[in-house]
Amino acid sequence: MSSTSDNVQSVEGQNRPGKKRLFASSSFIAWFKTDERIIHPFRVIVGKEMSDHIRSWRFIILLSLIALTCLASVYTGLAGIGAKLNSTDSGSPYFFLLLFTSSDGTLPPFFVFVSFLGPLLGISLGFDAINSEQTHGTLSRILAQPIHRDYIINAKFLSALNIISVMFFSLGFLVMGAGLILTGIPPTSEEFLRIVCFLMLSILYVSFWLNLSILFSVRFRQPATSALAGIAVWLFFTVFYSIIVSLIARAASPSETASVQQVAGYQEMILNMLRVLPSQLYSDATTTLLVPTVRSLGPLTMEQIVGAIPGPLPLGQSLLLVWPQITGLIASSILCFVFSYISFMKKEIRSR
Repeated sequence: MSSTSDNVQSVEGQNRPGKKRLFASSSFIAWFKTDERIIHPFRVIVGKEMSDHIRSWRFIILLSLIALTCLASVYTGLAGIGAKLNSTDSGSPYFFLLLFTSSDGTLPPFFVFVSFLGPLLGISLGFDAINSEQTHGTLSRILAQPIHRDYIINAKFLSALNIISVMFFSLGFLVMGAGLILTGIPPTSEEFLRIVCFLMLSILYVSFWLNLSILFSVRFRQPATSALAGIAVWLFFTVFYSIIVSLIARAASPSETASVQQVAGYQEMILNMLRVLPSQLYSDATTTLLVPTVRSLGPLTMEQIVGAIPGPLPLGQSLLLVWPQITGLIASSILCFVFSYISFMKKEIRSR
């Protein structure tokens, strides 16, 4: 009887103008409360992790550092555009892309800053993802709840990836907006798509370092050890690996009487050794996307050059040219995540 009377009162409330708003608001509150009750635990963990990242000092410091580099890159890009205006190349159809690639020589352009600081951002967001929870004893408490174990590591990766994506798209659009206001030259549709591809590629590059740091956080018990391991790998790839390749290149350099095929094979070998580096894959891909006049990433013989018409490549052809580099970055990132996922699922976690 009570439910029937409630239904009758509800119907009457719909017929009365004064009570119609009250009925609608109560229905909305009931729907909202129902929606709150069915929130998936994975979404709760992702939201909590994103909140922790945003409020942490390390993220604020890195965001400020990368924002300052964006302002510096805008300054150098505008100086480079001014130099291009005075040169014979002022009639380039991709003039807006110079904002991301040109420089006056005092500071590197935007994509070089991202190549240098992006690994630090990925390492800082993931080096203590698991071991800090284990050190503070919160990991066993979380796993005591009725949730799947893989929700934790998936949420750690997805929350950091969301933060990185929002940050890069915000900074990229900020650079575009500043360039549009200061130069008055709007980007074409192809230029806009090339910049979006560049931002997505930057997110992919940083996600590789994020997955690598999460792997170290699973393998090592102390956060300081995993942070040092991530920075050591970054230093090895940035500094020492290039030195090793240069030593090998000097030892294996062909003689002056070597044939063209031998010299081309030697150059191809050096490029293949450098393409082990994620930074080299990222640099090759971004250079091709942001500079449409790049038509090849390897040595070319005179037979291949004869008959070729110099000119910019369309976006589809540029993506085809850098597809091996993009595939390499995706594969390395997935490989690091799979190793960290398997290690975490097999990890023995005891309560303190």
